[in-house]
Amino acid sequence: MAVVLVIVGFMLGGLLVPISAQIDQRNYSETRKELGEIKEALIGFAIMNGRLPCPTTEGDPSNANYGVEDATCSAPSPEGYIPWKTLGVSEFDAWGTARTASTNPWVGHWHYRVDSNFSVAITSITTGFSADALGIRDSAGNSLTVTAERPIAVVFSTGKNLAADGENADYEGTNGLYQSDVPTPTFDDHLIWLSRPLLINRMVMAGKLP
Repeated sequence: MAVVLVIVGFMLGGLLVPISAQIDQRNYSETRKELGEIKEALIGFAIMNGRLPCPTTEGDPSNANYGVEDATCSAPSPEGYIPWKTLGVSEFDAWGTARTASTNPWVGHWHYRVDSNFSVAITSITTGFSADALGIRDSAGNSLTVTAERPIAVVFSTGKNLAADGENADYEGTNGLYQSDVPTPTFDDHLIWLSRPLLINRMVMAGKLP
C-alpha cells in the first residue's frame, strides 16, 4: 500500500507541473491581450480628446475619482496607474485583485506614465517631447528606442511576482528609463509603449491633425 501511495504521489506531482505551466501561459496571454487593448484605448482617447490621458493616482476606492484620470499631469510626469474607468479597460492584469480600501496594495494594477507634452492638446504633427525623456531598454542594457522617437507613453504589468523589476522598479528616478524583455526568473514584467509616429499617424488618419 505504501508503495502504491508513493507511485500515485509521483504521478500527481507530474501532472501538477504541466497544469501550473498552462495557468501561467494563460495569464501571460491574457495580460498581453489586455495590454494591446489598452494601447488601442489610449489611441482612441487621443483621437477623441486631442491628447493622452493623465494617470490616475486616487487611492481611495470609495472616491468618485477612483480609476478616473487626474485633472492635470504635473511635469515632469509622475508614474501612476492607467485610468481604467476613463478608458473603459480592465482595472488590473491576470494576477491582480480589486482594492476595497485605501490601505490595500495596488496588486496587479497597470502602471502608466505619459510624456507631459502629450497630456495636453496635440496641435501639430511636429509636437515635441518634454524633458521626461522616456526610454526603453532590455535586460542587457540595449536601447529599444531612439532619442529621436522616444516613447510618449508607457504601460506595464508587474507580472506573476507582482513586483516591478529591473529598470521598472526605479520609475521615480530622473532618467525615465523602463525595461522590456522576455520573462526570466528575475524579470517578469510585461510592458508596452506608444510611439509618437504611431499616434500622430492615427490622429492624421482620423482627421484630427492636418
